[in-house]
Amino acid sequence: MNTSFAYIRPLLRCTVLASVLALAACASTPPPTEELAAAQLSVARAGDADADQYAPQDLAQARRALEQAQAAMANQRSDEARTLALSASALADLAHARARQAATDSELAARRAEIT
Repeated sequence: MNTSFAYIRPLLRCTVLASVLALAACASTPPPTEELAAAQLSVARAGDADADQYAPQDLAQARRALEQAQAAMANQRSDEARTLALSASALADLAHARARQAATDSELAARRAEIT
């Protein structure tokens, strides 16, 4: 009587496939700590550039988005936290740029006044 091992190969394939799928399902994206740190740095940089004076709405939106990102991170919603952190960074960079532009425009106006 010959014993056949032909039934083991499909069973082995199914087991390996199930293991791979289980591992893939358990894998999750890492928490967005780098994005949150970058957003905090961008908001601080905008604040240092007097965005409170020259671009208060943009800076307020950036701070709100950063707070929401931190809350989402605390509630284990990594994808939402990442999106909000990136949004906060972009808004803070916009506030920084607008503050720098306003400061440059003010300096230009002062120089023109000196000339005339």
